[in-house]
Amino acid sequence: MTDLTTLLEVGGPVAALGGGAAYARAKHPGVYWSTVGLPISAARLLSSYGSVMEACGLTVAPSRLRMLAVKATTRREVRPVPPRRGIIRPTSTGLRIRLRLAPGQEPADVAASAERLRHAWGVHAVYVTTIKPGVVELRLVGFDVLRQVRMPRKVDAGFLRVPVALREDAMPFTRDYRTVPHQLTLGATLSGKSMYLRHLIAGLAPQSVALVGIDCKRGVELAPFAPRLSALATDPEQAAELLPVLVKEMEDRYDLIKARQGIAPDTPAEEITSDVWGLPESERPVPIVLFVDEVAELFLVATRKDEERRDEMVTQLIRLAQLGRAAGIYLEVCGQRFGAELGKGATMLRAQLTGRVCHRVNDEASAKMALGDIAPEAVTAACAIAPERPGLAVAGDTSGGWSRIRTPYLSLGDAAETCRESAHLVPDLPALKPFRPDVPVRPVKTPGPAVRPRPVTD
Repeated sequence: MTDLTTLLEVGGPVAALGGGAAYARAKHPGVYWSTVGLPISAARLLSSYGSVMEACGLTVAPSRLRMLAVKATTRREVRPVPPRRGIIRPTSTGLRIRLRLAPGQEPADVAASAERLRHAWGVHAVYVTTIKPGVVELRLVGFDVLRQVRMPRKVDAGFLRVPVALREDAMPFTRDYRTVPHQLTLGATLSGKSMYLRHLIAGLAPQSVALVGIDCKRGVELAPFAPRLSALATDPEQAAELLPVLVKEMEDRYDLIKARQGIAPDTPAEEITSDVWGLPESERPVPIVLFVDEVAELFLVATRKDEERRDEMVTQLIRLAQLGRAAGIYLEVCGQRFGAELGKGATMLRAQLTGRVCHRVNDEASAKMALGDIAPEAVTAACAIAPERPGLAVAGDTSGGWSRIRTPYLSLGDAAETCRESAHLVPDLPALKPFRPDVPVRPVKTPGPAVRPRPVTD
């Protein structure tokens, strides 16, 4: 009986802790990492740093002075020198540590060994970032942060900067229109493309920006955000009328810039500008963000007349993509399918869209159209996205870099409510007033009497 009692007293808490740890690792990986994974990984890193670096080929021969000093003070063997390690900084998702590279090493050497370091220290992933010449930062991610997306509390947001997703290295993915003015976003049905679009609109709604939509699915995607939209076209016929107005608005802004450049001799150099951001704030027109959903609908034709209209619309889109940045007009082109077979101008339009986000698509050709010209290896990653992970995408730009991202859940009702609360921020653009969507007035509920009346009796 005593042995059974002892077994229960010792084994019970151990089993409870083990079961709790297993449950936390499966259901709450962040909690498991903070309580169990972080101490274990930090201990592994500290105890095996030198041997791991040597096994990965990240050590160099010691200098002659070091060899003489070691031989003079001790009799131990002189070992190769690993990169100098900085302070380990724990985070809610992993660890960060800076390394000062030894002479003759480069960041590519450390990046090539990232997979070996991941297995050696028992973490989910290792990412290498160059801080300055000779210094790199290792970002160790303790668990799969894209399984349950939680955006960081502190996000670098701002004007025309919208944090829309979380990257696989636990850093926020921010859509910065000043840096990447135009973007192509692709995704099949239920891939998460609409969720990505909701975050963009909800993030831009509280800002001083004009939002314009072209939704050829009869407005089912963008109509809930009508209170915040300055213009909305719900079919190709309306889009054919709206696009020339935007092109005219762009030309007027260029005239404003050129008028500012008609420079007097005493004008300071800092007042000479080539885009709207160099204009004084009192003269600067409000930025315009154009959302085009189901762009393939603009390319489809059935008759000869439709083909002429299609060519005009595509030409105007290309003009906006080529010249719109300086005028403060930005494009967000979305669709399920995008390929050269859509027709004349498709490839030329894609070439002007700097940013690329590819969710799960139904064919490899769409993934190649989105990412093949900037990062061929990203095409394979995009084609491997499983249907069970909506919101997962591969984001890249024309610099060649790419990463996996995932958008957190945002209900349509919450995004629409954000637009309703920001309806007073719709800027006054006379050219777009004919295209302003009709916003139904929400019925006002009349409060009932606090006291129920009673009939008067004799």
